[in-house]
Amino acid sequence: MEVIKLKDEFIKLGQALKAAGCVNSGLEAKIVIKEGQVCVNGEVEYQRGKKLHEGDTVTFDGETIKIEK
Repeated sequence: MEVIKLKDEFIKLGQALKAAGCVNSGLEAKIVIKEGQVCVNGEVEYQRGKKLHEGDTVTFDGETIKIEK
């Protein structure tokens, strides 16, 4: 499980995928999100700009990312 520490109040989904090393670029993040390959808190998420807050979890390609303060 990858842990991302928040520097601000939130991080956007596309940025979180890049920060965790799950994707190489914003374009790649946009594609996998639009294709419905990413879940936030167990629900498929289609918005790259979805704001993630402390306690949220993201799953993609068998990896889990936890958002912490």
